[in-house]
Amino acid sequence: MFNKIKNNYFLLISTFLILYFFFNLLDGERGLFSYYKKKEILILLHNEETDLTSKIKDLNFKNSLLSDKLDLDYIEILIREKFLFGKEGETLYIIKNNDD
Repeated sequence: MFNKIKNNYFLLISTFLILYFFFNLLDGERGLFSYYKKKEILILLHNEETDLTSKIKDLNFKNSLLSDKLDLDYIEILIREKFLFGKEGETLYIIKNNDD
């Protein structure tokens, strides 16, 4: 048996090396499956980045309305939303969203 292993030494080593590289190609840290997982994570992070960027732009715009030159219309909207304040003779309707 030892003689058979000695005679096929090169064949055994090359078979194990091929299997090793094949499994690492598919399932290693830099393998094919890992590549697709990382690609999916990249897409999700890119979508989250665009959402956060749009929120930042919106907040910067609202901040500029309050800091640079006071926009009285925007301040009135804020007061109406936060304090449920209305003018005399106005009827306020509060609509609650039921997301059940």
